[in-house]
Amino acid sequence: MTTEDQVAVETGGAPSAAPRADADGAAAPDADVLVVGAGPAGSTLARYLAGAGRRVLVLEKGAFPREKVCGDGLTPRASREVELLGLPTPREDGWVRNVGLRMLGGGVRLQVPWPEISDFPAYGLVHTRSRFDQALAEHARAGGATVLERTSVTAPVVDERTGHVVGVRARPVDERGRRAGDERVFRAPVVVAADGVGSRLALSMGLHRRDDRPLGVAVRTYFRSPRHDDDWLESWLELREPGARAHELLPGYGWVFGVGDGTSNVGLGVLKADAGSGDVDYRDLLRRWLASMPPEWRFDPEHQVGEVRGAALPMAFNRTPHYTRGLLLVGDAGGMVNPFNGEGIAYAMQSARLAAEVVDRALDAPDARARERALHGYPAAVRAELGGYYTLGRVFVSLIGHPEVMRVATRFGLPRPGLMKLVVKLLANLADPASKDATDRVVVALQRLAPAT
Repeated sequence: MTTEDQVAVETGGAPSAAPRADADGAAAPDADVLVVGAGPAGSTLARYLAGAGRRVLVLEKGAFPREKVCGDGLTPRASREVELLGLPTPREDGWVRNVGLRMLGGGVRLQVPWPEISDFPAYGLVHTRSRFDQALAEHARAGGATVLERTSVTAPVVDERTGHVVGVRARPVDERGRRAGDERVFRAPVVVAADGVGSRLALSMGLHRRDDRPLGVAVRTYFRSPRHDDDWLESWLELREPGARAHELLPGYGWVFGVGDGTSNVGLGVLKADAGSGDVDYRDLLRRWLASMPPEWRFDPEHQVGEVRGAALPMAFNRTPHYTRGLLLVGDAGGMVNPFNGEGIAYAMQSARLAAEVVDRALDAPDARARERALHGYPAAVRAELGGYYTLGRVFVSLIGHPEVMRVATRFGLPRPGLMKLVVKLLANLADPASKDATDRVVVALQRLAPAT
């Protein structure tokens, strides 16, 4: 089964045809903004817009706390978005800080502290996704947004005159996702798809995944381990398929992130254009990799907590346009994952922040035509912030798809701390435009030279 097929199964299969709104369009809106999905992107956008005085309604098919596949590690870029949103991160609520990235490969172990940049905190965070998403949803509620859990969106409502989305059809579901009540229609002048990689809403509007953009795969599980208090994010740069020769490396990385609660999040991500093709059993690959770990770390079945779970990584704007016919795409629905390292939370929250600024201005527009012009500013804003960087990322994914390139990069790059300092800044998108440091200047120059596609 391909990753795309897995996504279709998890989201209920092919989307139904979009129903049409009443011709007179007289139905009163239920909110100023309707957000589908209460993950990092949806809840972030809801909090910003509710704080601006907008009526925001969020529809979430799950119930908090809910399980999501993630490494649980936040780089300083994500930590910055958390700070901007005003979300508290106290240790007593399960937030753990980390000081940098530890990389292992080619017999080398190198620790690179997070760079000190004026616009970013000098620390990262670890927080389980189940608790993180719940904290964001509660933060949105505290800011004035309405969040309806166990509400499954089944289709968009489209105005037959304009072809624009003017709402959605949704129905309550039980803990197993089964229908638990009557379907109803929710309407708003602006609708946002924040419903993840499968995005039924985007698919219902004909917005499919782009084949010219990479799609990665990640799998992870948890272990009760003495390494749970590690204050470094740890990345293993040598992954091999079963039976591969010593020099044949997969284009990806493994990770070990201490969660601080007695467990470690351990997983792997493969950053490859066709990573979802079904040719590799990634769960089995994870098990084989873990079998090579030191026994004292307890990464074994006896100490495993929960099952191995996997998810797709929609990278480098792999679904566009990010605005069309009344619908905005944020986070994974718009393919916002960083192609360099598989990081999604930072970019989900950043895209939501940019969308909130655009939507707030659009709602002040004097008429529908002016509002439409304003909303078209969102794709331009996202491209300006991330387009050049993601273009570089697509080149990176293409290069590491060649085993020889991966082998040479690991063997000859890791022993050079100066080079790896630059690599960390590039992979984590943490260069300082105002810095005179040579590594910052190189990374910033590369991003500016790359076309924002």
